Amino acid sequence: MSTKTGPQRYPGASRANWYQDDFGGDPMEVNVVVLHTTEGRTLPGYGGGSSAPNLTAVPDFAAKKLRWYQHFDVETSSRALVNLRGGAETNTANVCQVELVGTCDPKTHKKWMAASQEHIYWPDAPDWALRSVARFLAWMHEEHGVPLSGPKEWPAYPGSYGRGNGARMSAAEWNAFKGICGHLHVVENDHGDPGAIDFPALLKYAKAELDVDDDAPATNTPAKPKVPAFPGRKYFTAGASNKYVLQVGRQLVKRGFGDHYRVGPSSTWGEADRLNVRDFQKSRKELRGDADGSPGPLTWRLLFS
Repeated sequence: MSTKTGPQRYPGASRANWYQDDFGGDPMEVNVVVLHTTEGRTLPGYGGGSSAPNLTAVPDFAAKKLRWYQHFDVETSSRALVNLRGGAETNTANVCQVELVGTCDPKTHKKWMAASQEHIYWPDAPDWALRSVARFLAWMHEEHGVPLSGPKEWPAYPGSYGRGNGARMSAAEWNAFKGICGHLHVVENDHGDPGAIDFPALLKYAKAELDVDDDAPATNTPAKPKVPAFPGRKYFTAGASNKYVLQVGRQLVKRGFGDHYRVGPSSTWGEADRLNVRDFQKSRKELRGDADGSPGPLTWRLLFS
């Protein structure tokens, strides 16, 4: 059993369809994200939660955005994969699962198009949808260390269906895997979703969210200020005394979030520090879902950038 680390709720995600209280789940230290497609046009019922993922992304076509629903904590096992008795672990193998509402099936896409039914065909998803998924992947990388990498082969549906699709992992490959993959890659499963989603674009947009692998700035463009490396959560526990606490305190005061200090920032982590961090988190839409006063990698980057 692993100890959960980092924020468990994706900022802005609705908990209107929360299933963890009914179905529990095992705590995990997540290092894999599995992408699914629902093959439907609306938020599924998931059998009351018995086959639910951790999160579902539902398109809002008028606003050109994905609306996120969270069903289980990020680091609690969900239930959207086949997990054969006596075989490899799937749902409980340090996996956060995401269902993308829409289809990867060209026949379904053609049928919905003919009926003028709005939907996302994920192999040809609009840019705004890909960027929304990429923001989630960037958050998972920054807050939970999930590598921004994955399989090279994402075969198109229906060729992606079946255990012999050429991209399905073996048990050994699955157990060793860390990063982002599709349902079509998971051992013991035969589903072919999300098909030929534009995985290179997802990685490109996720890295852009984090300013990773950016091209060198033009000579007439000022370089962005360098953000100091996040030292780790262990430096921000009650009573901890170190230079990073003082560094955060000074930055909070600089940004106008020093109201809870009576004299000024100190090098010992206390309640005043926690309250100031919480107030800063509440001020940022990226962090409102986890305004707990505990600095993590994303809080650190936003505070110092």
